[in-house]
Amino acid sequence: MTTKERCDQACAILAATDDGEALDPRDLKLVEVVVNGFVNEEGEEVFRLLHRRVTEGTYRKPWFHDVENLTIDHVGYVYWRGRQVEHFTPSWAYSEEARKAAEELGSHCRLLENMDFPVTLANIFALNAGDYVPEGE
Repeated sequence: MTTKERCDQACAILAATDDGEALDPRDLKLVEVVVNGFVNEEGEEVFRLLHRRVTEGTYRKPWFHDVENLTIDHVGYVYWRGRQVEHFTPSWAYSEEARKAAEELGSHCRLLENMDFPVTLANIFALNAGDYVPEGE
């Protein structure tokens, strides 16, 4: 793939994802690495697949640490079904410790939903504190 092809595809990805805001942080990093020319053949193939999924409209942000309905943005805000529920320091967010914290966070969010309570920061804190007194919206 030529430099021009890589840049054209990167521009198409960014244009289709609100300048990368709708991309998973790792996918945005891949775009950066490719544009700067620091990618091997395997990385180029992953980039091509990302480009195809984005331009075909089939791209979906992956679940954060494989916890269904949990995503993370570029500055570390964590979302449950699109609603902000936590913040992880980006340099820590992909660690093993963070994976465990994400799994626990997902469990709390599912529990709140199962109890028919809104998934809010306050309700998650109430669960963490053992105060099962979730508040309404």
